[in-house]
Amino acid sequence: MARGITPRQPARTGRQDRVARTLLSAKAAPKRSRVSKNGRGSKDARVGTGAPVSLPRAKPRGPGRGRASAPTARNSKPAERKSSIPKSKGYSLLAPDRIAEILKRLDQLYPDVTCALTHTTAWELLVATILSAQSTDVNVNRVTPELFRKYPTVEAFAALEPEQLQPDIRSTGFFRNKSKSVIGAAKKVVSEFGGQVPPNMPDLLTLPGVARKTANVVLGSWFKIAEGVVVDTHVTRISRRLELTTNSDPQKIEQDLMRIIPREKWILFAHQLIWHGRKLCIARKPKCVDCALENICHAADKTWSTVEIHKNAK
Repeated sequence: MARGITPRQPARTGRQDRVARTLLSAKAAPKRSRVSKNGRGSKDARVGTGAPVSLPRAKPRGPGRGRASAPTARNSKPAERKSSIPKSKGYSLLAPDRIAEILKRLDQLYPDVTCALTHTTAWELLVATILSAQSTDVNVNRVTPELFRKYPTVEAFAALEPEQLQPDIRSTGFFRNKSKSVIGAAKKVVSEFGGQVPPNMPDLLTLPGVARKTANVVLGSWFKIAEGVVVDTHVTRISRRLELTTNSDPQKIEQDLMRIIPREKWILFAHQLIWHGRKLCIARKPKCVDCALENICHAADKTWSTVEIHKNAK
């Protein structure tokens, strides 16, 4: 023995003797242990008569020495389930084929729908559209028959004061502003357009209470002129769900739709979305299980889906 080196002394507790006896008894006894996936004996491993055995753990190797140890069950992540929903990688939402398919299915669902507002003249349609703001077509249709019987011509509306008209349209909401708009539009139609509603966008936009939505309704439904796409709450909601636009501003949505929808479809397409929004694609809990567009719609708020969901499609 080299001088100055003291040999390692056994522990006074005799622990090393107990470990040695345990190892010898483990080798001699029949083994009935279950081996876990990570290669170590499980807690339920039993030897001989059933007494649990605690085997000493091997010291971890230093970095870069030998092979990396297998991950333990505690740290390993469960295998992810493969989804049966097809991914949209390489799938263009604005591809002409998809747009054509949307139009085809809408034609099958709503082949010849028209404006739901009750009217017999361009002026009556203009008044009904102004009243429909922040209201429903059903509610407006309850008001307009008696209103047009009481004031049958545009000249009769032009002769009114707002306070006279307000009681008749109160149930449509915002009746004070609407009465001013209707009477103001009537006076301008009489004084500047000879009592006839102008059949073009620039002149219509000069009338009080008339913006692009109202002008598009009148031009498309009465004059059959496609100057743009009607964008109301239904068109906004469904075009965003179908990912035909990502905008929320009505004018920007209209421009997006005009770029991808053929012009000859502008009038009918808007009516189809409006009817679809009333019947199936409602704001809360849409009836996706009954919708013919379901498998080409990836809306985030769908109630039932067979395709991949896009979280921004809403």
